Amino acid sequence: MSVDPTYPPRPLPALLAQVKNIAVKTMFTRMSDAGFPDVREGHGCVFGFIDLEHGSRLTDLAERSGLTKQAVGEAVAELERKGYAERVPDPGDGRAKIIKLTDRGMEACLTGRRLFAEIEQEWAEEFGEELLEGLREVAERIAERDGVPAQRLTGSTASPS
Repeated sequence: MSVDPTYPPRPLPALLAQVKNIAVKTMFTRMSDAGFPDVREGHGCVFGFIDLEHGSRLTDLAERSGLTKQAVGEAVAELERKGYAERVPDPGDGRAKIIKLTDRGMEACLTGRRLFAEIEQEWAEEFGEELLEGLREVAERIAERDGVPAQRLTGSTASPS
């Protein structure tokens, strides 16, 4: 009796994780080429979820990214050391701090978002916009069903442009 190597198919969660890894690897290679070799995947909890116009509190970044305050705090501290972010007093609460991007941080953030958009566009051209949009819709429905707020799905509350 021979074994069919295509059955059962790869589990969808494993396949989606592989697709994510491919996208992230491509994006960070391009980020390095664009002049940001020190930006890494762990910084996504800031770059992917920060309010570009007003900045964000650490607790908001943790909630939006689904990570702990400690993990996000470590990413923020590293981004501060690298000159991409700064903590400033919250104008609404003098005891709290807001994380804001520096000019270099804003440039890196917008570059990363542009690169992800380019990767998606390349996939749409290769596989078809309808197929890619269907994948997005299913992924969003699964995430929403499991209680992921829509804001977490789309990242920042402020427009990147």
